Amino acid sequence: MKNLPTARSALRRSALPLLLTAALALSGCSALVAQNPGGKLSPVNAVADDNTPRLMLKGHDVVAYFTQGRHAVGLPQHSVEHEGVSFRFVSAEHRALFVADPGRYLPQYGGYCANGMVYGIPWGGDADTWRIVDGRLYIFGGAQSKAGFELDLPGNIRLADHYWTTEAQGSNSFWQRSKRLVFRVPHYKSGEELDRAIAARRSTPP
Repeated sequence: MKNLPTARSALRRSALPLLLTAALALSGCSALVAQNPGGKLSPVNAVADDNTPRLMLKGHDVVAYFTQGRHAVGLPQHSVEHEGVSFRFVSAEHRALFVADPGRYLPQYGGYCANGMVYGIPWGGDADTWRIVDGRLYIFGGAQSKAGFELDLPGNIRLADHYWTTEAQGSNSFWQRSKRLVFRVPHYKSGEELDRAIAARRSTPP
């Protein structure tokens, strides 16, 4: 057992070059370009769309969550670029609200799945699965991811905030994702483990 730390260090040294090589190999793909604009919104859950290199949340209106309580696809004629990322809105009114105060409407963690960020992984994020908590918009990678995040809402928000501010924010999305898929956080839970925890919670009487 005395050699265990040395073995772990050797594993990390051998894995890191492979991760770097993989990230560099992906550097020309449109997804990497779309998700890593540089600046304050990097990385971001954006896609390339026609002549728009970085479209936030596949064009969903980030203001509609707050004003209409729903997800809605914005229109190209009501768009604006903010920090190198394009946002679309359902109306000129929504566009004006965003321009006046972008920080109020921006989704947390670059629009990536909030439950993924609990584990330091900027990945996924579906515009139709969301929740607003204390005026902050959280996007999830599906109903099960949302349920997993809600198992411990305050604790998971603290964890996600921590990994976003200390690791993911300003980083390359592919590098950060690859790193944390190999070097997992101490509290990492697999999909199967989360499913069991969610099922146990649902079966417990209130």
